[in-house]
Amino acid sequence: MNVNVHSIHFDADAKLVTFIKEKLAKLTLFHDNIIAGDVFLRLEHDGENRENKVVEIRLSIPGSDLFAKRQGKSFEEATMNTIDALRSQVERKKERLRSVG
Repeated sequence: MNVNVHSIHFDADAKLVTFIKEKLAKLTLFHDNIIAGDVFLRLEHDGENRENKVVEIRLSIPGSDLFAKRQGKSFEEATMNTIDALRSQVERKKERLRSVG
């Protein structure tokens, strides 16, 4: 799977990029036809609430794309929440493919 990490208006740490790529690679355990993943990291200004790290991930799978967006106190937390949401989407999609085929 090809993973592109885009950090909007800041430079992401190499450790963070490696963390994201490792966690995304685990999604191939649930669906082996994932072609690519586009990850967008951004900071939102939300006043006093410090859950302002936003992670958006779009997975390219033959036939469609899956998308999830979550926010958290850290990019790692937001990444894990986003990947959990995508994992359930991937599992549902694979179940639909099994029931049709």
